[in-house]
This record gives sequence, C-alpha cells and structure tokens, in this order.
Amino acid sequence: MIKTDILIIGSGCSGLYCALQLPEEMQITVITKSDLESSDSFLAQGGICMLRDEADYESYFEDTMRAGHYENDRTSVEIMIRSSVRVIEDLVNFGVDFQRDESGSFAFTREGAHSQNRILFHKDITGKEITSRLLAQAQKRVNITLMEQTVLLDIVSRENVCFGAVVRKADGTNETVRAGFTVLATGGIGGLYTHSTNYRHLTGDAVAIALKHQIALKNLNYIQIHPTTFYINGNDERSFLISESVRGEGARLYDKNMCRFVDELLPRDQLTEAIYTQMKKDRTQFVWEDLRTIPTEELYRHFPNIVAYCARMGYDVTKECIPVVPAQHYFMGGIATDHSGRTSMEQLYAVGETACNGVHGRNRLASNSLLESLVFAKKAAEDISANGKVTQPVLPEPVDLDAYADADAVMKNYRNMVLQKIRMGESSACIA
Repeated sequence: MIKTDILIIGSGCSGLYCALQLPEEMQITVITKSDLESSDSFLAQGGICMLRDEADYESYFEDTMRAGHYENDRTSVEIMIRSSVRVIEDLVNFGVDFQRDESGSFAFTREGAHSQNRILFHKDITGKEITSRLLAQAQKRVNITLMEQTVLLDIVSRENVCFGAVVRKADGTNETVRAGFTVLATGGIGGLYTHSTNYRHLTGDAVAIALKHQIALKNLNYIQIHPTTFYINGNDERSFLISESVRGEGARLYDKNMCRFVDELLPRDQLTEAIYTQMKKDRTQFVWEDLRTIPTEELYRHFPNIVAYCARMGYDVTKECIPVVPAQHYFMGGIATDHSGRTSMEQLYAVGETACNGVHGRNRLASNSLLESLVFAKKAAEDISANGKVTQPVLPEPVDLDAYADADAVMKNYRNMVLQKIRMGESSACIA
C-alpha cells in the first residue's frame, strides 16, 4: 500500500500546478497514465489569456460569456479573470518565457471571438513552455513523487468520502493508494473520438469513475470541436492542430474554388458549423487554409512548429494553402465542482479539463483553457491547505484488488460508460 497526504491523478498543467501550490511539508504523489509529457497541456499551441488592465475587464468578461452562449457560471468567470495576473506572475517566476516586445513588455496576440489582444504566447508551443517549466519545478521538490505509466482503476470511498485510489503500476501490479485528499486531473475525452487533437489515452476515466460512484457530473454533452486541424486521409492518429492564433494573425479559409466563405474569427462552434456546411455544399472532406496572408518572417517566428509540420506533410505554407478539417478538441463538461475544485464527494477534488465549474459555458473561448486549469488548480490547493495538517485516513475495509485483475476490461467498461452518456448529445464529430 502506498501512503501519501495528497494524491494527484494527472501530470498536465493543472495537476502539476496544484502540486506546486501545496505546502512543501505535505507528501504529494502525482500519477500519470502515460509518460510525464504525454498530456494535452503540452500540445496547447495558441497561448494563455491575461487581464491586461482594469479597462479590459468588462470586455474580457463579455467575450467569455458570449462565446459560452451565456451559460457560463458568472462567478467562475470572474474568479478566472481576476486571478489571471497572479497566475502569470507565478509562471514567470517558474521561468516561463512569454514573447515580449522591443521594450521588454509582454507581447499580446488575439484569437477568435476576442475583442482585444490579451493572449500571451511562446511561439506556437505555449502549452509545452508552461507545462515543461511546471514539471521541472515539480521534479525538484523532494515532497513530490511522480509516477509514470500508472493507471487509475478506481477510487476508494465509503459513505461519500474518498480515501484514495486503486492504481495499476508500471510493473503491471495493482496497489491501493491511501490519501488524505485526492485530486482528479485526468484531462479530456479525445481518445473516444475518431478525429481528435487529444492524446489517444485520454478516454474520460475519471468521468466513468464518477458515474460509478454517483459523483455529480455536469454538461457531459458540451464538447468543443476545433475548426482547423490538418487533414490527412485515413488518419487514425491524433489530429495536428492548426492554432487559432494563425487566424488571429490573418490566415484565411477558402472553399474548393479558393473563395473565402466565412469570418475566420467567429467563435469556434460557429466557425465549425460554417466549415461543415461548406464541406457539405462542396462535397469535400476539408477546406483550405491560407497562411500566405501572414508575413513570412512572422510565420517562422510565431508558428515554427506549424510551418515545420506542414513541410513534413509536403506543404510549403509560404507558397500554398493547406487542407484543414474540424476535430474534437476540448471537453467543457465533466465532474461538477464548486469554485474551489470540490466535487460532491468529500476529500475529492477535480481540476483541469476533467472538471466542470461552469467557466466555459457551452463553448470555450480560445486560450481560456490553460488559464482556467491553472486558476482553479490553485484554488483547490488553497482549499486543501486551509484544512491544516492532513490526517492519514484509515481505509474503511480492505480493498479487493482481485476485482481489478483484468485492467483492460475495467478500462473498456469505463470507456463504454462514458460513450453511452455522451453519444446522444454529440453530433459534430465522430465518436469511435
């Protein structure tokens, strides 16, 4: 049996940042289903929003609400925006290198549905820059243990109190983890979809476990499709995302006749619908995206990885358009939480994409994902810390590890549980 004060399940930005915000006298165990860098946080290209000044608050708030079809939790939105400066200060202190202008001030870009430039970025690998810095910090902390290739099989609970989890370790053995508090930071559900920008191993395990234990869920059918991913015929790997920032800097979308057919800066759900409509009209599997509208120097400076990827696929973006198609991208629903990351089960928290505090409403505003994940990971850590010294729980009864002997069958069942719950509500992308 593993004993720890805090068990965090997931090594993306929310899990790592939560661990770093907890007191160093607490023993923290972070487990991840794959390797430490295979989280969607590493894949985020565009950037992270920040409230630039008080004059931008109302505009930022309205942009977020409008994108979410005004179904957002207004308090969550306020907390996210008001906390943004503090979180960015933390990231800079951790060594995150955001783009700056000639005067040394932050350089801000803009993406779809934003009325102002308020997005910080690091080339087109902002997520990697942030998450790798957080990981490096976590690896330095003697109180944080990181366990790769460790799969969450279940949580241990009794009378709606969480006492830890059952995991399968890298060596294939099952073990019980006894924890004072457990934080679910397991990411999204893209592995359930034929076309998704997510890693394939992200299949909504925590959502399935929440269903099993009757933990409150929210908006499971609120699933965002990214309008522009690189189209490959017959592709069964994760889809390569062509960042919203590309359109924010001036890229255009064309139909099969190379005619512009839409405002490229519409909110993602509206733009996705327009692309699907055009594809149906043209009887094509993709539309064209034109990056030639962006100066070549800016393309190579701001989007080097996108340029390089397209080149590997045989396209010179300085001379020709690229084929793009919508794909599943982000999960706005998930395990219901309050404004401190608490779930409906005591001693159990959820943060990041697997959680739903209502901040995004029906549709996430571009570049709010990294910010939201970090803000509420910090809130969860503060709430846990406020409880004072963690008391090691006594497990209510011995856990029958034999019930999890066939881990593959357990995970297949979880996958089917989540699919069954969301299948009827999803129509914009193909579920596997």
